[in-house]
Amino acid sequence: MSLIELFLIAVGLSMDAFAVSICKGLSMRKLNLRSAFIIGLYFGGFQALMPLAGYLLGSGFKDVITAYDHWIAFLLLTIIGGNMIREAQNPEEESCNDSVAFRDMIVLAVATSIDALAVGVTFAFLRVHIIPAVSFIGAVTFCLSVFGVKVGNVFGTCYKSRAETAGGLILIGIGLKILIEHLFF
Repeated sequence: MSLIELFLIAVGLSMDAFAVSICKGLSMRKLNLRSAFIIGLYFGGFQALMPLAGYLLGSGFKDVITAYDHWIAFLLLTIIGGNMIREAQNPEEESCNDSVAFRDMIVLAVATSIDALAVGVTFAFLRVHIIPAVSFIGAVTFCLSVFGVKVGNVFGTCYKSRAETAGGLILIGIGLKILIEHLFF
């Protein structure tokens, strides 16, 4: 997997966290950099831990389903991407506050990183070097989350739906690329 592909996956996975970060920034009267960094650490940390957990789970089954790994990667990425697009098109009323308390942030961090668990399973089939990959995903998510707090504080929620749609399209595109490369090259 190339660095560009990994970057696109990281950005795609980060879009849920970015959208929630925008919401958090929107609820802040004045930008609080300490809170922005805490939000980034929660989201970046969980976006790194979840694919690692998925990788460890997927590694246990890798030998059994190697012949179908490209289909599994394609299906997982397409389902995750499709769900992101669907959620972006049907925005629910989200309650948002500027709290960075543990009980608030842990729920948001887990909720925004569940899809990264499935991507981690995919990484096991693609033989990705997992530690650099999850570190990179965590760093990209951290940066985008901090930036999202700033965007939310300045611009509001007008970009939330677009960010989730773009993330979904990126993941579907990468899944399709994996399938095409495996079937035709």
